[in-house]
Amino acid sequence: MKKKLGCFLLAVLLILSPITVLADAVVGDTIVVLGADLTDEERGQMLQQFKASDQAQIVEVTNAEEHQYLDGVIPQAQIGSIAISSVSITYTSKDSGLNVKVSKNINYISKDTYTNALMTAGVKDADIIVSSPFEVSGTAALTGIMKAYEISTGEPISDEVKKVANEEMITTQELADEIGDEKASDVINAIKKEIAEKKPQTTEEIQNIINNINNNYNINLTPEQSQQLLNLFDKMKDANINWDELSNQLQKYSDKAGAFLASPEGKSFLQNIKDVFSAFIDWISSLF
Repeated sequence: MKKKLGCFLLAVLLILSPITVLADAVVGDTIVVLGADLTDEERGQMLQQFKASDQAQIVEVTNAEEHQYLDGVIPQAQIGSIAISSVSITYTSKDSGLNVKVSKNINYISKDTYTNALMTAGVKDADIIVSSPFEVSGTAALTGIMKAYEISTGEPISDEVKKVANEEMITTQELADEIGDEKASDVINAIKKEIAEKKPQTTEEIQNIINNINNNYNINLTPEQSQQLLNLFDKMKDANINWDELSNQLQKYSDKAGAFLASPEGKSFLQNIKDVFSAFIDWISSLF
């Protein structure tokens, strides 16, 4: 598993290759990072999955580059000895928001976790696909996406923001393991919205926000979980984050989710869920 985890770390190193930084990303532009250790067949598989055109900007990343920039950040055993996994970003129209898709081979970090952390980092208006030819956890993909964003847009993301966004990703997923992906995402976003609105200046004010969200969502955070969230958001309040823009991104994400549920497709999705539960209840009843 550790070797598979390391495979995904290729995405971290996108900015390390000698490629030209664009002044502005153009709608429809795509940047793809491919591991240098992909076989020809796996390379074709990734490009086909990404539907990458001949105009897509493609970057190769080596495992040596992974170690050069990740040693000391995570255990070397987790970086592994080969570079395999891949990320694709296609830029969309202004104010379209983020649309993240995660393949079945990414077995730990969820779509919502990626999306929320990317919004914290200021990444916006893009279709993003995270994938690998075989199963990996995907913990390092966030950094790769941010690096690709910098390359394509020419907009630097500070190391401080990158670090706190990566920490948010891990914290959110650890919380999701305890209370579920959807509720963990809701809790993290609710805290960010409160911080964006109230602009807390002290650790105590952050703690009060966390306590209020804990009560509102009735999730009964353990002392350890509460402290982990406090550590994260105490750093986040001091990071160079555009809170007004983050609040706008969170609202767009919420609006998109609401619009889907109100659409014919969303209503059909909800009805299918109801039908499944109804059939299950009927089956249980038939046993007695």
